[in-house]
Amino acid sequence: MNIFKRARVRYVLHRYPVKYEAWEAVTGKMAVLRGLTSVEKAHLRELTALFLREKRIFGAQGFQVTEAMRIHVAATACLPILHLGLGLFSAWSDVVIYADAFRVSRDETDEAGVVHHQDLVLSGESWERGPVILSWGDIEQDRHSGHQGHNVIIHEIAHKLDMLDGSANGIPPLHVSMPVPPWTDAFSTAYDELNERLDHHHPVSVDPYAATSPAEFFAVFSEYFFCAPDILHTHFSDVYRQLQLYYRQDPLNRIRADKAAGQTTHETVD
Repeated sequence: MNIFKRARVRYVLHRYPVKYEAWEAVTGKMAVLRGLTSVEKAHLRELTALFLREKRIFGAQGFQVTEAMRIHVAATACLPILHLGLGLFSAWSDVVIYADAFRVSRDETDEAGVVHHQDLVLSGESWERGPVILSWGDIEQDRHSGHQGHNVIIHEIAHKLDMLDGSANGIPPLHVSMPVPPWTDAFSTAYDELNERLDHHHPVSVDPYAATSPAEFFAVFSEYFFCAPDILHTHFSDVYRQLQLYYRQDPLNRIRADKAAGQTTHETVD
């Protein structure tokens, strides 16, 4: 099976590559990809091509999705699994994009068995074996507003990874080399600390939405891991270390290397 799988991957990459000009036009503007090595960029481009071939990315309610939008969504979605593999996405096939934040109505039953009706306006949503749903308006805001640590695509992909074991509880299936206790200790301590600060109306360094539940905590902190790793490392270094082990990436080191390269280039020009 591995032979056939590798042959299929080679066929897709040869038959349906992401054209270099289109790739550069989109990813060259994506701050979240800064600092990737040339090897990592090449691998991400391959994963993006496979993602675009395997997933359907389409607009809702008449929203027209362009090729540049599809590349942006696919490249961002593949960043968290850059060193994990596209196989983690095999249980779902669709990405639905609304023009802007979308409204959902649902009934939820609490622990006491009481049913609560909710009307929500969302920027993104992930279903366990269903689609990833995104707001393009929020994707654009993430890209242009400069709000550190926010990326709706990475947030929803983190939920997908979290649900691989059948439940969204803030603990995705960990690698064999990762014992569970250090993960739970780091995340539980940070989660309790965040909630305590919010309960006492103290300022916090991350989006307060992370305190909603362990699942949202993992998703929000995954956003910070890739988009504002300096903030996460400074205030929650133990969590950063666990995410570094899980995602097998070190975005903070990438940022530092990118800054160092920029300073070197500036000095050379001077």
